[in-house]
Amino acid sequence: MDEETRIRALWDANAAAWTHAVRSGGIRSRRVATDGAILDAVLARHPRTALDIGCGEGWLVRALAALDIDVLGVDGARALIEQAQAAGPGRYRVRTQEALGEHGLDARFDVVTCNFALFGKTVVERLFERVPEWLQPGGALIIQTLHPDSVCDGAEARDGWRSGSWQGCGDGFGDAPPWYFRTLASWTALIEASGLRVVECRTPRDPEGGRALSLLLVAEAA
Repeated sequence: MDEETRIRALWDANAAAWTHAVRSGGIRSRRVATDGAILDAVLARHPRTALDIGCGEGWLVRALAALDIDVLGVDGARALIEQAQAAGPGRYRVRTQEALGEHGLDARFDVVTCNFALFGKTVVERLFERVPEWLQPGGALIIQTLHPDSVCDGAEARDGWRSGSWQGCGDGFGDAPPWYFRTLASWTALIEASGLRVVECRTPRDPEGGRALSLLLVAEAA
């Protein structure tokens, strides 16, 4: 099984534990910074429609739908979509990032979000080729991912596959999926290659000590 395939299989296998961790507030970084950061970035665009790629158990879809935003959540892990559908109203589809990159979507949105959802290499590169097709005029792609500083811990940052970890997420998890690390320069190059340009770069930080908890990028059509 290659790395890209293992990602989806292991997210399916850990869907119940992940859902519990999210809904119980068990992940501190989410509570203190990153959930609020992605919500603030989306709402700053005043969207009427949104697409959440890699929606997981659906928390962001529910949060946006509660504000009368027409939002669609898609995820390649069927078990996570089932968790999302069981949580209440919301529009969801089981759709892998591979399928999105190959076949696209017959819809356009004011905002497309990828919140800690971009783990692959080639799959993500092909996905980004499609993203401009899904944006309304003036629309934005909003990405939140791990900050290079929090991953490299002083070492030289280099693109490449990394072993996953559930550290800080609580109990009940099995093997963690691998993920492909990109530097800020690589994220910027990938976005620009798709025909978009980065218009905002944020670093949500831990209120206790100021450690970088994520990297948040907002991109628009070039």
